[in-house]
Amino acid sequence: MSAALRLQQLLKPQLGSGRAEITVVEPQPYLTYHPLLAEVAAGSIDPRHVVVPLRRVLPDCRVLTARITRIEHAARRAWIDTAPRGERGTPTEIAYDLLVVAPGSVSRTAPVPGLAEHGLGFATVGAAVGLRNHVLEQLDLASSTRDPALRQAALTFVFVGAGYAGVGALAELEDMARYAVKGYHNLAPEDLRWVLVEATDRILPEESLDLAAHTLAELRDRSVDVRLGTTLESAVDRVMSLSDGSRFAARTLVWTAGVRPAPLLRDTDLPLDAAGRVRCLPTLQIIGPDGEPLSDAWAAGDCAAVPAAPAPSTSSVSSASSVSSATVPPVDVELCAPNALHALAQARLLAENLVAVLAGRPQRPYRPERQDCSTSLGIGRGVAHTKRGHLTGRRAWWLHRARHLQRLPSLDRRVRILTGWFLGGLFSREVVSLGSVEHPRSEFEAGFPER
Repeated sequence: MSAALRLQQLLKPQLGSGRAEITVVEPQPYLTYHPLLAEVAAGSIDPRHVVVPLRRVLPDCRVLTARITRIEHAARRAWIDTAPRGERGTPTEIAYDLLVVAPGSVSRTAPVPGLAEHGLGFATVGAAVGLRNHVLEQLDLASSTRDPALRQAALTFVFVGAGYAGVGALAELEDMARYAVKGYHNLAPEDLRWVLVEATDRILPEESLDLAAHTLAELRDRSVDVRLGTTLESAVDRVMSLSDGSRFAARTLVWTAGVRPAPLLRDTDLPLDAAGRVRCLPTLQIIGPDGEPLSDAWAAGDCAAVPAAPAPSTSSVSSASSVSSATVPPVDVELCAPNALHALAQARLLAENLVAVLAGRPQRPYRPERQDCSTSLGIGRGVAHTKRGHLTGRRAWWLHRARHLQRLPSLDRRVRILTGWFLGGLFSREVVSLGSVEHPRSEFEAGFPER
């Protein structure tokens, strides 16, 4: 969306005269702003306010709500399927002149027994809302049951993966659940058990050691059981078996252990690296099958293998006529991490470089700067990295909110989120589960007599 938005601005005269057309193909008719999903799960933000309708912000683009099923770039052809999710239709062929590949990523799962049956993801608005409802339903179950084993399992919450997504989601939900148990006569915050499982020896690998250590200490101060250097071996029958030998029952298992490139890339003729990402120059141009850069294809975001530190020689890449002389980065070069900050910055540069090629002007390589990352750890608590060091506590929490409010690509959504935050500060938190919305036909179906 960011690339199309910038192209829409740069090509405004051509789009208005019909000399150019931008087609956006996306299965969902909206952009999801992922950095705020943790606050959606905690109920601090309305789910509708972290999605941006594509047709509203891209009025000069042709937006197709469809899935790409195949791309043959050698023939400049793509095939799309417009059938609703879960159905399969007849693919339609569309032609193009220039290609921008930005399908993002999907959750990186592992062949852990029981994970597919009992695991919950955290990559979409629906998953965030579903997780919130699930946690609140477990509190209802624990308060109502007389079975001590079931009660303990309902009050045990396991998160696998200690990156920003996992840490933020756990901290926000722990803060929400701690507030919610005040409404139960037979539950207390001490009854809740939160377990964070991380395969490496630290949390927040994107951050400095000092900030990661502070976050770890804060989580443990809140009685979060952080297991470093540990993996989930099995979740069969909702019994968690960890590599450190511990076994315990838990009715909540959230998987946030990284991402992998979108599977769509396997259905293209574009060269991929060992991790399944499209190989790119620092200018974000795709490297072709013969090892030469393509003058008509670009990629950005989680799906693109973009060098993190471009070599000096790549800055000489100037135009479509000289693109073949660009220096292809070695296979073992350090690549940009798959996160939203890189994706947004790359998308804007991609659009500018694409227009530069059309105009015969020099292109610019992507030179990643030190990223100012941050996350919320609950109401009034957070951690944030700045150019001068790092912040913690309330100041970090305010900075985190201000940063993402500024980065959200919609003035309408910014105002709505800011209003929600303001009202949330005036009134008590809303902790009602609306799990029934996930099965809207259940009550209707119950009205039919058994046959």
